[in-house]
Amino acid sequence: MSIDLNSDLGENTPDRHVADDEAMLGIVTSANVACGFHAGDPAGIRRTLEQARDHGVVVGAHPGYRDYANFGRVAMDPDDATLQADVEYQIGALLGLAASVGVTVTYVKPHGALYNTIAEDSRQARVVAAAIRAIDPGLVYLGLAGSTGLGVAERAGLTTAAEAFADRAYLPDGSLMPRTQERSVLHDPEAVAARMVRFVREGVITSADGTDVRVSADSVCVHGDSAGAVAMARAVRDALESDGIALQSFTG
Repeated sequence: MSIDLNSDLGENTPDRHVADDEAMLGIVTSANVACGFHAGDPAGIRRTLEQARDHGVVVGAHPGYRDYANFGRVAMDPDDATLQADVEYQIGALLGLAASVGVTVTYVKPHGALYNTIAEDSRQARVVAAAIRAIDPGLVYLGLAGSTGLGVAERAGLTTAAEAFADRAYLPDGSLMPRTQERSVLHDPEAVAARMVRFVREGVITSADGTDVRVSADSVCVHGDSAGAVAMARAVRDALESDGIALQSFTG
């Protein structure tokens, strides 16, 4: 039994430092690396890619809305041509930086509000899928387990992988509790670690109202920019390994 552990990284800039990428890369098996629109800058992204290479961590592109001011966490509704070009531009930029340091990008995980929107919005999901295919149809699409976006990507001919979240609260319907709601982000490393062991073993996650939600996923995310992120990720990894669950990337 195995599971992938991923984190959103490459989001630091000199004026906005949000995560300890080096520490997280010693824990996770996959890194969703920012592409510059919602966070990160070329030099910082390149440094994160080098660190991922040195730690043997698999790399994916993490494109978001063109919204640096709000960290890509505000829903937007760009027209199809703009959204497709923006996603293609970001993936292309990351592929170029990755190639320069000898790293292969194997998947794409959209960021923040874009991720949440295409979990439900089939139009934007189709545009994002088209952008991924236009750059490299061999890239795997990583999206929310059970979401509309995952089905859209599959129908577009992409290989897909489903994702669950260690440090986010779930609603009873299997969607993520919006960050605008209290207790949407979880902070107790031991409780989260136990929750993830149960998820991998039983395929269920306890939702915010106490009911169990059935979730089938290939990867678990611990957000790199959350308070105590490194301790959270380490607790999750230690608990999984102590329970005999191997950690390995979903892309192999």
